[in-house]
Amino acid sequence: MLSKKEKKLIKEIWERLTPVAEDIGSEALLRMFASYPGTKTYFSHLDISPGSAHLCSHGKKIVLAIAEGAKDISQLTVTLAPLQTLHAYQLRIDPTNFKLLSHCMLVTLACYLGSEFTPVAHAAMDKFLSAFAAVLSEKYR
Repeated sequence: MLSKKEKKLIKEIWERLTPVAEDIGSEALLRMFASYPGTKTYFSHLDISPGSAHLCSHGKKIVLAIAEGAKDISQLTVTLAPLQTLHAYQLRIDPTNFKLLSHCMLVTLACYLGSEFTPVAHAAMDKFLSAFAAVLSEKYR
């Protein structure tokens, strides 16, 4: 699915974004909530207003999980196994939301990285985030 060059590029991008994980993650979540209001239902017990501690904390967790998965993409299923179980059996998140968040993450990355988010980087990241969402959805089958 991803070439060695693409895997290296993805890993480098996420390593670079780790220090700003909170900003990237919270912005992607805000985009998702604005574009797909139904996704807010899973967060009704949290304050998800812009800049809130809950939003920033969850956004950071998301980005750090993605960055961890990017370290060794070939082991993505193993890396995400605890999150698969959590989201499928405990939180019961609709797996469609993983695809929606992936799209919002792509938009956020494009805004944040600007001209550095080349068409090659975009295509590679799209493939990676699609795989990430598919792996998170595996427990639903």
